[in-house]
Amino acid sequence: MLLERAELPPLDAVSHLCGLQAQEPQEPFAGLWSRLRGFQPDVLSDLLTGRQVVRTHLMRRTVHLVTAADVLSWRARHNAMLRQRVLGVYRRELAGVDLDELAAAGREVLADGEPRSMAQLARAVADRWPEPGTRPLGEMLVAGVLPMVQLPPRGVWRQKAGVRNALVSSWLGREIDPLPAEDGSDPVGQELVRRYLAAYGPAATADVRAWSGLAGLPGAVAALRGELVTFRDERGRELLDLPDAPRPDPETPAPVRFLPAFDNAILGYDDRTRIIDDTDRGLSVAGARVVLVDGRVAATWDVEPGTGTDSGKGIKKTEETLDTVVVTPLRAFSRSERAEVAEEGEQLAVFLSDGESARVRVGREV
Repeated sequence: MLLERAELPPLDAVSHLCGLQAQEPQEPFAGLWSRLRGFQPDVLSDLLTGRQVVRTHLMRRTVHLVTAADVLSWRARHNAMLRQRVLGVYRRELAGVDLDELAAAGREVLADGEPRSMAQLARAVADRWPEPGTRPLGEMLVAGVLPMVQLPPRGVWRQKAGVRNALVSSWLGREIDPLPAEDGSDPVGQELVRRYLAAYGPAATADVRAWSGLAGLPGAVAALRGELVTFRDERGRELLDLPDAPRPDPETPAPVRFLPAFDNAILGYDDRTRIIDDTDRGLSVAGARVVLVDGRVAATWDVEPGTGTDSGKGIKKTEETLDTVVVTPLRAFSRSERAEVAEEGEQLAVFLSDGESARVRVGREV
């Protein structure tokens, strides 16, 4: 949805994208603004408070904004990976902890239906496991052994709030779907592969693994082979895709697009050189917001706060008090590219400021 803004409801867009990475709570709004025509941020906020989308640890053990249907369907398939990723950080601290017992203790604490911060939940079980410390216990509880969501107002448009966690079953009114009996075909994995390819294909199995954090989904890919088409990239790697997926001509012009931090258009691939130069690869994991020019990362962007911004006391805003979208090119822009970046940046500034500012500044190449 980056070649042309789509006429899709935000819920359908979140579903099509297989969620948006969202550890920075406001970033999904810019991600959808760049993809949807006439996107209204309050609609996404309403989906969050209305429990149709949720914030949860899922792909790669990162916080994603996903549909309620997807977290219910996909979470069990991610359980083992989530535990292992937390253990990858805290294996020594958690060496003496039975994770099933920890999960049961956490559920007992949360049985009252009250949301808790990670620290509150960890402290509630720390008398039983005093050695690891609250951080390892808390991360394993909220991101590993218990299917949990982060409750609004965190993630609501223009609101700042700490993290309050609740069980998926408490917030959505039902338990996550159990995994089907193992027969080697991995039906949930097949759904993940199909959905990933629908949004991000053509892609290699290594790309599916990089996006999901799961170990390649070999059984799912093998079961799907008969319904997929294959290609070879410039390096000779096999790429998979759905037969009816759109594959634009390579010469199709790509308009300027502003992407939020950690967008899956970049992080959703093992081979990120398709969209970002290898010399700039570190930007994708450092939380930099990037600008696409002709389909490739060509700049970073940020918002420079205005001086003396209105604090709600009736202070009259001037040009100097308004926020500015600041673009820092990674390469030299042509005159037409600079104009297109400035025009799209103005529209982003209008969106981010609720119409109060159209200020944008495009710098010179770093």
